[in-house]
Amino acid sequence: MNRAAAFIAAASFLAAPAVAATYSAKPATAPASAKIIGKDISWARDGDSYRGSTEASRPLILCQDLAKRAGRLESFMADGQALPADQLAKCNTAAKDGASAQLAKAN
Repeated sequence: MNRAAAFIAAASFLAAPAVAATYSAKPATAPASAKIIGKDISWARDGDSYRGSTEASRPLILCQDLAKRAGRLESFMADGQALPADQLAKCNTAAKDGASAQLAKAN
């Protein structure tokens, strides 16, 4: 009986839900949309930024997807940690306006 209880306890531990990471991003221009549905995340406008949370742990991919939909980003944070400048530049190459890609290449 103790083995069964131990197995159930171990199985429930392994099946525990992953903790969602929180993300925020500030577009270079004021956000136009109140909500953006992206890959694995729903972004909600919060003042001059967007905020969202997801269990996906791919900050650069999420950043590029948002830049593609919202334009060049001034900043991108994952769980309170800023995306490094080189990664932010790479992110902005996906921005929907062509000038962002040129700017990123110049840096």
